[in-house]
Amino acid sequence: MTLKTLLAGTGIALALATGAFAQDQTKVGFVYVGPVGDGGWTYEHDQARQAVEAHFGDAVETVFVESVPEGPDAERVMTQMALQGADLIFTTSFGYMDATINVAERFPDVKFEHATGYKTAENVSAYNARFYEGRAIQGHIAGQMTESNIIGYIGSYPIPEVIQGINSAFLHAREVNPDVEFRIIWAYTWFDPAKEAEAASVLIEQGADVILQHTDSTAPQAAAQAAGNVVTFGQASDMAEFGPFPRVSSIIDDWAPYYIERTQAVIDGTWESSNVWHGIPEGMVAIGEITDAVPAEVKASAEAMIEAIRAGEYHPFTGPINYQDGSVWLEDGEVADDETLLGMNFYIEGLTGEIPQ
Repeated sequence: MTLKTLLAGTGIALALATGAFAQDQTKVGFVYVGPVGDGGWTYEHDQARQAVEAHFGDAVETVFVESVPEGPDAERVMTQMALQGADLIFTTSFGYMDATINVAERFPDVKFEHATGYKTAENVSAYNARFYEGRAIQGHIAGQMTESNIIGYIGSYPIPEVIQGINSAFLHAREVNPDVEFRIIWAYTWFDPAKEAEAASVLIEQGADVILQHTDSTAPQAAAQAAGNVVTFGQASDMAEFGPFPRVSSIIDDWAPYYIERTQAVIDGTWESSNVWHGIPEGMVAIGEITDAVPAEVKASAEAMIEAIRAGEYHPFTGPINYQDGSVWLEDGEVADDETLLGMNFYIEGLTGEIPQ
């Protein structure tokens, strides 16, 4: 007796014959450090999640949890996702790194992708964006738009990713304006509109007429808009609602192609652990529209730099560059290696103050 005969009359035979038992959906989870409406970092990750849904249709189900603190709560959320059948989980903040490794060890059949970290395992990949490429463009524009020669920078945490950005922006601002000074405030948060607004206001009171940020909300944009004469740049997303001024351009994180590619690899059974660091050439880092508030010649030179980076003809950390104490870091024409950049824990010459420990 065949299985079909045995199950005849139950409806199951018909299902077997017609293929009604389709392959299960691939379930993809996303863990966010901020709310999806933050207008910056988490917003762009969620846009990429929606792109995954649009690309795969009914073949993929996505789930997400927003505003998950970096710490034990992140491990709990990841564990719940794995227990609820997630095949692939994207953990989208640096501080989720150890939690991702811990949970992945307990769920070897689940694939994990951790953003901006460096730890990997057989079922854990790491992916990062070369944000410092975008910071070079911002510094180039900022150095030519400041009238006070004071540029304010709101840092989130003193980790290599953020320090790279400060150094890159300062280096390129100083190249076009040797009188530029950076004032840095550490917010010790990725997303806290009140703290971010306060930091922006303090920097403006100190004379900054350009504000750069490595935090996720639009609060610094609003503070600059209220001040009336302060230039800003969108962080992680376009923040175009504040254009054409104070927001004169932006760094846009485009995660969608990577998320689609890695989801497809899980579906195909070809997923393997990897560690990637993409930037402007690969499209993971994009530069938002440079508005007409930027002088035409400055806009043209910024666009030329973007194209040089895209073509691989220019690296933002090309010597001669000195350490903060004046000793040589990179000789003339020497390019920084990725290992140094990924562990960057120093300021370059001209920046004042110390990096918090």
